[in-house]
Amino acid sequence: MIFETHQLKSPLNKYVETIFHFKDLISEHSIERVVPTGHIFIIFELDGFTRCTYDNDTLKPNNTFTKVWISGMHKNYISISTHQKSEMFVIQFKSFGAYPYFNLPMHTLNEKIVPAENIFGDEILKFRDELVTQDSSEEKFKLAEKWLHSKFQEHKTPPAELLSVLEKLQSEAVSEFSHIVKSYTKTPKHLISQFKKYIGLTPKYYQRILRFNEILQHIHKSEKIEWSQIAYQCEYADQSHFIKEFKHFSGFNPQKFIQQDFHQDETNFFPLDREG
Repeated sequence: MIFETHQLKSPLNKYVETIFHFKDLISEHSIERVVPTGHIFIIFELDGFTRCTYDNDTLKPNNTFTKVWISGMHKNYISISTHQKSEMFVIQFKSFGAYPYFNLPMHTLNEKIVPAENIFGDEILKFRDELVTQDSSEEKFKLAEKWLHSKFQEHKTPPAELLSVLEKLQSEAVSEFSHIVKSYTKTPKHLISQFKKYIGLTPKYYQRILRFNEILQHIHKSEKIEWSQIAYQCEYADQSHFIKEFKHFSGFNPQKFIQQDFHQDETNFFPLDREG
């Protein structure tokens, strides 16, 4: 199996988290749950498989995707198909990084997975065809860099005062939320409007996603999991609030999550049918 990631150089690395390519991926399951991370993705299938999304409760297919699609900012978990011997190429934007490449406010993509040609036109399908013809991951990465440079719109970069608030939300304690919002130079209403435009979510909801992903990092690294300690470290008011938030973002009760060994899987992808 091939799994290669590529770290971009300035100025692309300010807006794009990473790009990665995998080929001949062998999966032990056919459906997986994906939890929100606070990122927007452009996803290229390079294998010809049709991907499905599923109703989270019934696991019946509710949509299909081929060639290239965009996964917007998600507030809740989604259920997607996996395939044997699959090959995909993915551009993962930073939380604020997609707007300079898109011609629409980011909140319009919330909770959506849409064909990429809806946003970029047929040119992105031609770009996908070019990716298919490249033999190596490195050649695909070079092609992607060229495309990202061509689509970047300098005049659409987010303002410094917004980035300052975002950085504080990512680095400071949850309890500092009110102080962080007050540090913004304009009104809270204006801050919410800017967050929706450039990121897709409100500041509060974005912070909730950050905290949930912090939980996943804690339990992924821990040899012994003590939920009360994790709830305390992540500044939840009490155990019931912690459990409610965990289930909201993952769909699982924390205890069931451990019983099914999800803490040993990838931190944001969890198999729903390990037998495939």
